[in-house]
Amino acid sequence: MRNAASILGIIGGLIGIFVGLFGYGYAELSERQPEVGQLLGVFENPGFIRFASFVAPLLAIAGGAMAKSRALWGGILMLISAFFFYAAFGFNVGTMFPIGFVALGGILGIAAGKPDEPKAHF
Repeated sequence: MRNAASILGIIGGLIGIFVGLFGYGYAELSERQPEVGQLLGVFENPGFIRFASFVAPLLAIAGGAMAKSRALWGGILMLISAFFFYAAFGFNVGTMFPIGFVALGGILGIAAGKPDEPKAHF
């Protein structure tokens, strides 16, 4: 389970980098070029979009990297990352894989027990 959580977190974070690049870029573009924002719409809270665009992929990759040695911490980081993706961008065709991969990796990380012991994390 730890290996699966690790791989899902890293893959979800790498896909999330592209979502974050587009989100951050569009927030900047619509702020600097108001006519683009009038044509295509603007974000209600562009500061949060910029923050989540950077932090969500970072937490996903860090959680995936931690999942083998610290599965509980890695799982929590991945679930926080999935929350940021959902809160910033919603669930749509562009975010379904990062949210799904990272959330499943977080659940697997939290559910993972120690390799040689039946109890989890302690």
